[in-house]
Amino acid sequence: MQTMQINLVDLNKQYNHIKPEIDEAIQRVIKSCSFIGGEEVCLFEEEFADYCDAHYCVGVNSGTDALKFICKALGIKEGDEVILPVNTFIATALGVSSVGAIPVFVDCDYETYNIDPEKIEEKITSQTKAIIAVHLYGQPAEMDSILEIAKKHNLYVIEDACQAHGAFYKDQRVGTFGIASAFSFYPGKNLGAYGDGGAVITNEVSIAEKINKLREYGQKQKYVHTEKGTNSRLDGLQAAILRVKLRYLDEWNDKREEVAFYYCDSLKDLQIGLPKTRPDRSHVFHLFVIETHNRDELLQFLKQREIFCGIHYPIPLHFQEAYKELGYKAGDFPVSERASSRILSLPIYPELEKEEISYVKNALNEFFTKIPPLLKEGIREDRKLVV
Repeated sequence: MQTMQINLVDLNKQYNHIKPEIDEAIQRVIKSCSFIGGEEVCLFEEEFADYCDAHYCVGVNSGTDALKFICKALGIKEGDEVILPVNTFIATALGVSSVGAIPVFVDCDYETYNIDPEKIEEKITSQTKAIIAVHLYGQPAEMDSILEIAKKHNLYVIEDACQAHGAFYKDQRVGTFGIASAFSFYPGKNLGAYGDGGAVITNEVSIAEKINKLREYGQKQKYVHTEKGTNSRLDGLQAAILRVKLRYLDEWNDKREEVAFYYCDSLKDLQIGLPKTRPDRSHVFHLFVIETHNRDELLQFLKQREIFCGIHYPIPLHFQEAYKELGYKAGDFPVSERASSRILSLPIYPELEKEEISYVKNALNEFFTKIPPLLKEGIREDRKLVV
């Protein structure tokens, strides 16, 4: 079998596809010398707000800061509690911790890996102020249930849409269900910059104004500081690059979905768990995550064939040393704990060709024809991609 090198993400292919537009955008910023703020940032904020069908977009320097600023703008403070999934990137929790609040973890749903709404209410206390819904891997969380619980208990809903640019939940873009949402433009995201970047989307003018100040030293005008802010701005180069890429985002998301369906059709006969998408929402497949008992052996096998995969995420948040003071123990979140030892992210990006997917499929088939039968046991057959 001829060897191919297939990376988890291939940003070089994407750049080559839109090179003239990217190069022109970069040169435009260099010529204008608007490196901090400026027209490109303002235009991107307008265009991304319009894309999300929201009133306001505030660019910041990362998705983590976007979450932190949302918490600050909502008045969440030391001693308050914020509910969030234990199966997520640590930035979700760090945004809460950065304002002194306590992240309260909830286990994930078996099929989607998103927060399990049925396990939220038992975690609500008199100190609870908000629920963060993470649209993990690109699939929207169960927003109807989350919003209903939040309304019942008078809680804010914050969306962590850092992996779900352009996804829909019941014909509405994610990022517009809660009081505010955080987006990341880390280079590998569906809408990625060429460095760090992030944004807050909201329909509340007071939140937009507050974050506008927080991101720029807490000033309402130059040298007039009404509160202790910080330096967390989206720069002009990144905004110009994002403006180019935003025009392609829907097309790229469609191609990601095509890759996902082709993967599922090619892999349906193998003893692995495949992604399952709920029928009332779109999945933009920031990641294509499978499950297998012998994940670590498979990871090394694929690496030997120059197929580079990832694990998102190998250590649930309650096992992270950074949050050991919360006092969680093994067994507290069984679904997430089980998934963390079995999940594997296969290469996925819009430019992935069918012959490359076939190469991945053939390697997987080779692996599973060689492993002992015992290792094949226990895979749920009902986890299939649903159209």
